[in-house]
Amino acid sequence: MSDDPQESLDLFDEHEEIVSEDGKEVKRKGIFLLPNLLTTAALFAGFFSIVSAINSNFIYAGMAIFAAQMLDGLDGRVARLTNSQSLFGAQYDSLSDVISFGLAPALIVFLWGLNSVGQAGWIISFFYVAAAALRLARFNTFIGSEDSFFKGLPSPIAGAMVVYFVWAMSSYGIQGEEVGRALAISTAILTATVSLLMVVNIPYYSFKELDMKKRVPFFSMLFVIFIFAFISIDPPIVLASCAFVYILSGPAMWAYKALRK
Repeated sequence: MSDDPQESLDLFDEHEEIVSEDGKEVKRKGIFLLPNLLTTAALFAGFFSIVSAINSNFIYAGMAIFAAQMLDGLDGRVARLTNSQSLFGAQYDSLSDVISFGLAPALIVFLWGLNSVGQAGWIISFFYVAAAALRLARFNTFIGSEDSFFKGLPSPIAGAMVVYFVWAMSSYGIQGEEVGRALAISTAILTATVSLLMVVNIPYYSFKELDMKKRVPFFSMLFVIFIFAFISIDPPIVLASCAFVYILSGPAMWAYKALRK
């Protein structure tokens, strides 16, 4: 026990990190507010999606996961743009991802239809959670040494594929008793497949080479407007289709490299 009375009475220790500045290792106290606020917002969106699913509102659950996905993409880029990257932020982001893209999609798909296939339903749901946690733990071990490709399917895309599919089905009134056994089994296969893709060493492009600080042609804004307009046609179908194409890109890239060898 410490002899310092002030230290023993502190309820909250000040967070310290050893960072590299001008080639020297120095200690810095505190955390960066903006990127961690975005991570907290993503965590809240994941929690809200779980609450919505418990209340059988799978459309809101899907919207919440979309919000979590956008916020998750923003926090890291904001940290890099503002030079506010930190080990605390990286770990907090991964913990948030376990909830928003690990636990939340598993519960959403289970409550939507996998519960109708009995024990196999919750086993596959747990398999998804475990795969997402393993994927994120492995990702953390490579922080600072990543290249242009991820090893394995990123958990936000895996979660998006599962949740957007549920969102699409629910938007057409298919949920609860309306989910037939054949559809539930097909959804279980989809969930198991994306779970497996998270932990195998299939390469997926990371888009980390995109430089947000560079100037771009004026018509690029028209392209962005087109993307938003395209998504608005039928959000769950379009988003699920985009996730599906990205998921296929990994095995296609792996097969191409294997054939070249």
